[in-house]
Amino acid sequence: MKKNIKIVLTGAESTGKTWLSRQLAAHFRALWLPEYAREYTEKLNRPYTYQDVEYIARKQAELERQISQNSKKIVFLDTDLIITKVWFLELYGKYPQWIDAFLNHKKDRVYLLCSNEIEWRADPVRENPDNRDYLLKRYEQEIENYSLTCRHVRGLANLRLENAIKIVEKLI
Repeated sequence: MKKNIKIVLTGAESTGKTWLSRQLAAHFRALWLPEYAREYTEKLNRPYTYQDVEYIARKQAELERQISQNSKKIVFLDTDLIITKVWFLELYGKYPQWIDAFLNHKKDRVYLLCSNEIEWRADPVRENPDNRDYLLKRYEQEIENYSLTCRHVRGLANLRLENAIKIVEKLI
């Protein structure tokens, strides 16, 4: 197995990234890092700001560094800074340049890009029910811009999990 490979679940809102990353970590007996943005924004008692999003990005990067130090094999990430960069660009039209430097040095990861066939479900931190296809393309474009490896994950529920397991098995 490759040393310390990171599998990043990415895609639009409500595509099962959290469930899938958690299931994959359990299946492969690996470490799992949840999305910090959800934890942060659920506790916020006001609309988030550019500064909040940058804090979230820095915290997610720090948590990723910490979990990577504790694993000599696979780490499953519920998200990474690709989504955060797109979030910045869509909301504010700019993003902190340190994100480019961070992502340019992340060749140790493979992205599992979750398709949109799972029905969108509302919750207090989701905002984008109508532009999921657009966002899926944006995430794929950013992954390509950094020349990172990407595999598409399709299917519903257990079929999606089976497809993701097959992809990861080929990688390791």
